[in-house]
Amino acid sequence: MGLECLILTSNAELLAPLRANLEAHKVSILFRRDAASGIELASRRHMDGLIIDCDDLSSDIKELANFRNSPSNKQTFLLAIVDGETSEGQAIELGADFALTKPLQQHRLHKILEIAIPRIEREHRRYFRYEINVPVRFRDPLAQTFTSASIQNISEGGLAIKLADPVKMKGVVIVEFEIPSVRPQPLQAKAEIVWSDSFVMGLRFLYIEKDSSATFHSWLNSLEARLRFHESNRAV
Repeated sequence: MGLECLILTSNAELLAPLRANLEAHKVSILFRRDAASGIELASRRHMDGLIIDCDDLSSDIKELANFRNSPSNKQTFLLAIVDGETSEGQAIELGADFALTKPLQQHRLHKILEIAIPRIEREHRRYFRYEINVPVRFRDPLAQTFTSASIQNISEGGLAIKLADPVKMKGVVIVEFEIPSVRPQPLQAKAEIVWSDSFVMGLRFLYIEKDSSATFHSWLNSLEARLRFHESNRAV
């Protein structure tokens, strides 16, 4: 469940210090050389962090906004690396959280990462999906209830539901399930369907009932602790 950051650059001299600094913080690197493949990757999966070399967007610097506007990466930390043609201010206006000018100054990079890593960790936790198998009920806007379903995975930000029978649906639904415990606790939430196929739907939480919120987050903490325990045992 380690952190992942996408770096977009075709500059090997730039990649080396970025990789070294991120790996020192135990952040794994995904690497793309061109804007098209980087944008395509960011459009279909969540990244904990994005570092974009704007030289590789020189044909149209406004492409930087495509990374920020991808549905899975609206809140992802984004660091832009700029040169003389693009200013740090322009990069921030187009969606970057921070910008650095070439050549990189190590002390500035260190300071930015000191701010960025806690945010990247929070973003990772919000999106990290824990695999579970829990029965779930949901109601569509017409109050039709579906009960032949189970939660396939869940995170702070949403869940995937596995369907016993094919259902095509979109929009907002009410989700209900019991948080596993010695005394199972009911949870009710409002969620938006963000993708679906015949037998699986991905949902993003819009609202969790106040009485359920604390119990829900305690449960996620227990799932994380259990996962870390299993990972530590595998490492021995």
